[in-house]
Amino acid sequence: MNILILHGWGSKADNWSAVKRFLEKEGADVYIPDLPGFGDSPVPENPWSVDDYVNWVDDFCRKNNLSRFHLIGHSFGGGVAMKFSTVHPEKVERLVLINPAIIRVRGPKYYLVLAAAKTGNLILSVPLLSRLKPLLRKVLYRLVGTRDYRKLDFDKTNIMKETFKKVTSEDLSCYLPAVQAQTLVVWSEKDEMTPLNQGYIINGKLPRSKMEIIKGTRHAINLEAPDVLAEKILSFIKS
Repeated sequence: MNILILHGWGSKADNWSAVKRFLEKEGADVYIPDLPGFGDSPVPENPWSVDDYVNWVDDFCRKNNLSRFHLIGHSFGGGVAMKFSTVHPEKVERLVLINPAIIRVRGPKYYLVLAAAKTGNLILSVPLLSRLKPLLRKVLYRLVGTRDYRKLDFDKTNIMKETFKKVTSEDLSCYLPAVQAQTLVVWSEKDEMTPLNQGYIINGKLPRSKMEIIKGTRHAINLEAPDVLAEKILSFIKS
């Protein structure tokens, strides 16, 4: 039983070590690579799109002789996993999407904050006020909810900032009806980064899926409740 797990944005393979141990106790062979730009994996030479990550995962599978496997993706990795399953349906036995970042909806608040940011940049171009720019930027990113991008800004990794812009600009929900694999949608009850209502929409658009809600958990469910998450995965895979 081969299982491939794709971690979320800003995460790494080590953050899934507890889930990996639970799955391996049941005899699974678990593969969790650091996606390019995260963990010990080098940053791409140019900004990547979701398709670039899909192609990288396919190359990883070839190098590790993974021709047929259960595919699991969390958050950003969930979007990559879902799209991979539509491009390479012959390789995915079953699909598990955990708080996947698939729907990209930018409401009025996003555009108001964007306008405020542009205005702020003009004001803070004045030399005496320029020192306030990092603080203002931090406040704006917190308001709009783009905490992942804020981390990249502080780390000054320009390629990954541009990669973040590319992957978040693509709404992946149009690919959901094309997923052929039986799918388990797992959602954290108190997830603020990918709200629970998105889970109902995603589950409704998948042809062959069911949804499980894990109460009391937030976005990083792999760290908060690895045993419960592993149990849900195993139950689905073995059913």
